Amino acid sequence: MTIRGGLLSGAGIQRNKAIGSRFPVVLVLIFSLLAFSILFLGRGLFAPASGGEDDFSMDSSGLVQDHNWRQRLASQHLKSLFSKEVMDVIKASTHDLGPLSVDFFRKNNMSASWKFGLETATDNNVTFAESTGLASNTRQETSGGKQEYISNEVHSRPMETPAMLVRRQLREKRQEKRAADLVKQDDEVTVKLENAAIEHSNSVDSAVLGKYSIWRKENENENSDSNVRLIRDQMIMARVYLSLARMKNKTDLANELQNRLKESQRSLGDATADSELQRSAPEKIKAMGQVLAKAREQLYDCKLVTGKLRAMLQSADEQVRILKKQSTFLSQIAAKTIPNGLHCLSMRLTIDYYLLPQEKRKFPQSENLENPSLNHYALFSDNVLAVSVVVNSTIMNAKEPEKHVFHLVTDKLNFGAMNMWFLLNPPGKATIHVENVDEFKWLNSSYCPVLRQLESAAMKEYYFKAAHPTTLSAGSSNLKYRNPKYLSMLNHLRFYLPQVYPKLDKILFLDDDIVVQKDLTGLWEVNLHGKVNGAVETCGESFHRFDKYLNFSNPHIAKSFDPNACGWAYGMNMFDLIEWKNKDITGIYHKWQNMNEDRVLWKLGTLPPGLITFYGLTHPLEKSWHVLGLGYNPSIDRSEIENAAVVHYNGNMKPWLELAMNRYRPYWTKYIKYDHPYVRNCKISE
Repeated sequence: MTIRGGLLSGAGIQRNKAIGSRFPVVLVLIFSLLAFSILFLGRGLFAPASGGEDDFSMDSSGLVQDHNWRQRLASQHLKSLFSKEVMDVIKASTHDLGPLSVDFFRKNNMSASWKFGLETATDNNVTFAESTGLASNTRQETSGGKQEYISNEVHSRPMETPAMLVRRQLREKRQEKRAADLVKQDDEVTVKLENAAIEHSNSVDSAVLGKYSIWRKENENENSDSNVRLIRDQMIMARVYLSLARMKNKTDLANELQNRLKESQRSLGDATADSELQRSAPEKIKAMGQVLAKAREQLYDCKLVTGKLRAMLQSADEQVRILKKQSTFLSQIAAKTIPNGLHCLSMRLTIDYYLLPQEKRKFPQSENLENPSLNHYALFSDNVLAVSVVVNSTIMNAKEPEKHVFHLVTDKLNFGAMNMWFLLNPPGKATIHVENVDEFKWLNSSYCPVLRQLESAAMKEYYFKAAHPTTLSAGSSNLKYRNPKYLSMLNHLRFYLPQVYPKLDKILFLDDDIVVQKDLTGLWEVNLHGKVNGAVETCGESFHRFDKYLNFSNPHIAKSFDPNACGWAYGMNMFDLIEWKNKDITGIYHKWQNMNEDRVLWKLGTLPPGLITFYGLTHPLEKSWHVLGLGYNPSIDRSEIENAAVVHYNGNMKPWLELAMNRYRPYWTKYIKYDHPYVRNCKISE
């Protein structure tokens, strides 16, 4: 016992000494173990709630370095403070968008793609947690070395979650769709820009804005007559600077500009092409350019130059307006004037006719004049040459000339000439007859309202008073209605066809300014369906309708006619004389002519009363029978003219006048014998 007690006591003494000496070492070991345990337990407990790709990284030795251990340790203690729902929200919110913060709740205006991403992350939170839990279990069950643990962790952690995959796919689809939309918008914008550029170029193509700038170093003008245009531009600018030089008392410069301007005018002359310019023109252009450059340095002021150019433009516009007015006036004068050649022809033929014996003045085949089975034509004219073209062109294109009968009516002055021409130039096998309108005793002022009106004092004043405003300064809008043809009964005789030809059933009326190009026999076979007049309509969508010819402000016109009714053409008309008599067409004409004594229903002319008289009684013919406009329209298609049975030179530019359009004249001149003695002696040429 003593030994044992001694031993024990000795041991206790030794133990106390040892404890006293080892106490600091043990304390250090205890705290070290405690810290290591806390660290190990913190990693193991928080591992399932982590799993972010940024929580671990590989160092150079291949070991995993944990950067977010403080956050995971804190979240371990937060579990006891928050409910499971709150923790789920925290985990879902910190998965992709970072830690939950106040900024998260400020993102109320996030796009649909971001909101969709948040909902997807919340819905797939369990799946993600399960995948991360599986990784942590793998790490806990692995009893191998640390390197094996790291390898298993890396391979077990998914690189892209399903939610992330869905978001990436949607993001790619949106990017593709946006790219396609942008490409489509770019294409549409490109097309719009191209179309706008084309329209703009078409609108300014004829203006040639800035194309002949005299200040441009290189004149980029493809026009072969660029020198003519350049001289004209230089002259314009010279006038501008001449005015400014005089305004600023720069006498020397003004004199120099004046001299150069005169030289340019002489150099240009009447030239319209570079080939017509003088050889010295390039030198004049160069000299003028130098003077203009000098003037520009001394005088150029934007406001002054702009104001001067504007004044010149207004002056030019006024000159154009005056010239147009003069052109209209002169064209009306020319249309009313008989050319010297036609006057000569008529006089020579008249003299020779009255030198003929009486027995030689008769035409053969007079028995055909009242035969209703033949094709009868009516022509009322005082122009011998024009009538000859109508007759010649009709006969030359007729398949059976012997079936055609021509009834010509002229005035007393041209009666002998008309007879003499066709006695010398008989129309082959066709029949022809000439009458004098002055010998129609039934056509008098008591029967015909037009004759009575022409004899009235008001009409004489309208036509013949010297004080009446018929000058250019008074305007020329009504000048065409003072044409002498409206005073001639030859122009109004078309309303008395049954009286002139009482034994005929049908007759084709032709004007003297037409050319026949095909056989017209088919017109007598056209069914007029009970109508009186067969004519080609001339109206389009908004022109040549009744409101163009009649005064619809008058109640008599307004209540009787449709302003949109289609107009038709005089010049080639098939008239059913039987229906004419049944419907008393001449009586209708007289009624309206009496109502228009003061010219309040329509102006002078025969088309307006014709539209009224045959209103509702006109049958439209095929347009190929009759093509109009060769006397005023320069843009008629050539194929349309050549396919027409009759072409009509209605308008002022008659083919026998010098102002005729050259492109249409050959259709008329080919039916004239220019080698005929009378034509040659009167110097009538193409």
